Amino acid sequence: MADISPGSDAVSGTTPVISVRQVSKTFGTLRAVDGVDLEVLPGEIFGLIGHNGAGKSTLFKMMLGLIAVDAGDIHIAGVPVRGRGFRAARRQVGYLPENVVLYDNLSGLETLQFFARLKRVPGAQCAPALQRVGLGGVGDKPVRAYSKGMRQRLGFAQALLGSPRVLFLDEPTSGLDPAAIRDFYATLQELRAQGVTMIITSHILAELQERVDRLAIMANGRIQAMGTVAQLREQARMPLTMLLKLRGADPAAVSRRFESLDGVRASPAPDGERLVLSVTRAQKMAAVRALAALGDEVEDIGIREPSLEDVFFGLAEEQG
Repeated sequence: MADISPGSDAVSGTTPVISVRQVSKTFGTLRAVDGVDLEVLPGEIFGLIGHNGAGKSTLFKMMLGLIAVDAGDIHIAGVPVRGRGFRAARRQVGYLPENVVLYDNLSGLETLQFFARLKRVPGAQCAPALQRVGLGGVGDKPVRAYSKGMRQRLGFAQALLGSPRVLFLDEPTSGLDPAAIRDFYATLQELRAQGVTMIITSHILAELQERVDRLAIMANGRIQAMGTVAQLREQARMPLTMLLKLRGADPAAVSRRFESLDGVRASPAPDGERLVLSVTRAQKMAAVRALAALGDEVEDIGIREPSLEDVFFGLAEEQG
């Protein structure tokens, strides 16, 4: 089995920790996953996004060995998921499912102790795991008294038992309040610094935008696009937006100065006081030079890059 501990060659990025090759899965007439290729490098936080029914959860379960692939190969830490050695490799893997199912009559601490026995992890790890997810003060309370967000954090705690080197996180922030979401991603950054590899799905794209290293967009069981947020913006060929606050100038008159620039579309904002520029990435510097020529007529400039949500829907429409 590949060594994926901090300091190993794998952490330096030479060997993918998660490798998916031409994987397919069919349920009756439904082709849930259709020839997917995917690699996740050591220490990456990798996002997997897509509409409901895109195939994300099915792909997750195949990577975890919970359901068998119909075709293709999956390796986790260098070990084939369908091979005999995967049972041992799976002890390096943590999993937080989308819907956390817990025993209501057990306390939070008892719940972790139960999972620790299943994972063959020392029970001494349970109390620190509760502290790490902010449940240290309620570990003796029954799970039935936990809110949805507390249950989600307890599910995250069980995923962290055994100090896994690979984490699969399926909609991990469901039910969490803003402070808990901030703390959750702070924990992911700590784990990343330790060389842990993570693959995460979320429907809240704004959360992922600044927090993942790379993303893959799934649709109809296939990977439609993959890369960093910047690379996906390039693939989507989406313009950026510049919003100009003018100092007494007429927006309609100023907009005419951009008519000669290909790839730049200028129009007055609805408030009648500002000018909106839609600029292709290739023409960004040309637009900046044109703005500099306006001098004191411009009081302020705001620049907005397409969000991950914009990119997602732009690529989805393109594929459609």
